[in-house]
Amino acid sequence: MANTNVDKEPLFSKKNLGLVKDPLTDNNPVTVQVLGICSALAITAELKASVIMALSVVFVLGVGNVLVSLLRNAIPSSIRIIVQLVVVAALVIIVDLTLKAYMPDLAKKLSVFIGLIITNCIIMGRFEAFALGNGPWKSFLDGIGNAAGYGLILIIVGFFRELLGSGKLFGFPVFGDPVAKTGLYATGYENNGFMLLAPMALITLGLIIGFQRSRNKNLIETH
Repeated sequence: MANTNVDKEPLFSKKNLGLVKDPLTDNNPVTVQVLGICSALAITAELKASVIMALSVVFVLGVGNVLVSLLRNAIPSSIRIIVQLVVVAALVIIVDLTLKAYMPDLAKKLSVFIGLIITNCIIMGRFEAFALGNGPWKSFLDGIGNAAGYGLILIIVGFFRELLGSGKLFGFPVFGDPVAKTGLYATGYENNGFMLLAPMALITLGLIIGFQRSRNKNLIETH
């Protein structure tokens, strides 16, 4: 009888949708919880790499949360971390092999960082904090929400770094040809190569955090 209300709760209730929406804004795993910072520094010099990493984490965390939730009552507490690592490692291998098959060039650039998804504190944190205590559907929404929040920040940082650093987006020129001095370059504009260096990823991320907290004073008080 204790689970009657839970079973009747709509799949897309306000509470369930909050699991997806909250990590995108007021409880973002990167800007609020300050997790997954390494990826923001390492792979955001190109927007395409940022998008692929974001989608990879969405797959791994979304599916991983569901699997851990389904197994939660069968996993002895003494080996739960080992089981969680096996789950995430298997999903990361699937992502890695898929990239090698369909995007070999990008797979080489992201090879090390795709592997590091296994130890991403956001993923292990959601396994521990949510999937082990909730059902598959809520765990799926929580995984998608937190992965999307993480991916959103990577994409924003990658957008500005590639655009201002090389004048391109997804590898395509946006401001013209810097060699032939066409488009914006004809006015004397120059790409800011510093944007492609790791320090600018941290500075860009800091500006995003500052902007977010300036719009929501509660974040300053609670974090």
